[in-house]
Amino acid sequence: MDRRTFLSYNAAVVAGATLTTFSEAALAAPRPGPIDFNSNLPAPGSFPKRWICGSPSCMDNSDPPVQVHWYNAHTAILRQNKAYSFEAPFTPLYFGNDRVLLLDEGFTQLRNDWDLRAVVDECIETWCEQNGRDPASLELLVAFSHLHADHYAAVNQFADRPNTRYMGLTHEEMVGFWGMTNYPEERVTLDLGGREILIWGSPGHVVSEFAYYDSYTRILYTGDMFYRGRCYITYWQPWFDSMKRLIEFVDTHPVSHVMGCHVEISKDDEDYPYGLTYQPNEAPVEMTVQQLREAYAHALTITEPGIYFTGTVFLCNQTRSTTTIDTNPYRYT
Repeated sequence: MDRRTFLSYNAAVVAGATLTTFSEAALAAPRPGPIDFNSNLPAPGSFPKRWICGSPSCMDNSDPPVQVHWYNAHTAILRQNKAYSFEAPFTPLYFGNDRVLLLDEGFTQLRNDWDLRAVVDECIETWCEQNGRDPASLELLVAFSHLHADHYAAVNQFADRPNTRYMGLTHEEMVGFWGMTNYPEERVTLDLGGREILIWGSPGHVVSEFAYYDSYTRILYTGDMFYRGRCYITYWQPWFDSMKRLIEFVDTHPVSHVMGCHVEISKDDEDYPYGLTYQPNEAPVEMTVQQLREAYAHALTITEPGIYFTGTVFLCNQTRSTTTIDTNPYRYT
C-alpha cells in the first residue's frame, strides 16, 4: 500500500467515526434555491446539553475524535474529544450560498491521526444534500481566531483541497486575509453569500487575534480572548481595549450567545486542572452578554497581575500560562 492509498484509507475510517447530533432546527426541511439569511433573525438554534468531554482513561475512551453538532440547518459546531487533546477546541462551521467558513481547528496535524478535513467535507456534503447543492460549488475558507497551534495545527490537511483558501500563519497574513488596514480597530465584513460575518481585532491573549460575529445566528465568537475557563492575558492593556470594543459592539448589535474556544470550568465554577482530559461536569460553552458585561466590570477593578474570578471566567492577568487556581497563584514580578 503506497502512502497516498494509506492516507486515503485512514481518512475514510476516521471519517466514519464521527459523533453527530442534530437540534430540532437542524432537521428543518431544506429549501431549494438561494437561502435567505436576512429574515426572521436571529436564526434559532441550540447547543447540546452535554458535549463529549474525554474519559477517566484516554486509552479506554470509545468516543470519536470529534463531535459534530448542528446548531441549526446552516451552522455546525465541532468539538474535539478531550481524550485526543486536553485543549478540546470548539470550531464553528458557517454555511452561506457561496462559501463556507471554518473557524479554528482541532489540535491535530496528520490525517491518519484524526482527519479533520474528512469531517468538514462530510459536513459540507450533508449540507449540500439537504439544500440541493453541489459541494464543488462552495468555496471553503479556513481561518483562525489566533495563532496558537491548537487552532491552526491542522491547516496542512487542507493544503491540497480544491476550492479552498486558508489563512497564513503570520500577523501580516492574518490581517491581510481579511483586508484590514487599521488593525485592531477596523471592522470588516465577510460575505459568505447572503450571510455576513463581521470581523475585527481582539488582541491581548496574543498579538494576532480576531473576534467574529455571525449576523445570521448572532453568535459572537471570542476565541481564547474570552471563554469559559482561564483567560490567559499576556498583554493587559490590549486585552482590556479588546474587551471595551466587545462591550461597545454588544451595545449596538443584538447578540444571542457569546462563545469562546474552550471550556475549562465546571458547572459549579470549579477550575479544571491544566491538561485534564476528562471533564464530566463541564460548564456550557455558550455565554450571555450579561456575563461578558460582568467580566468587563470586574476588569475595571484590576490593577495588578493575578488571577481573578468574574463569576463566569478566570482572568489570568500576566500569570504563568500553566497555573491553575489556588490561594497563592504564581505571578510575574
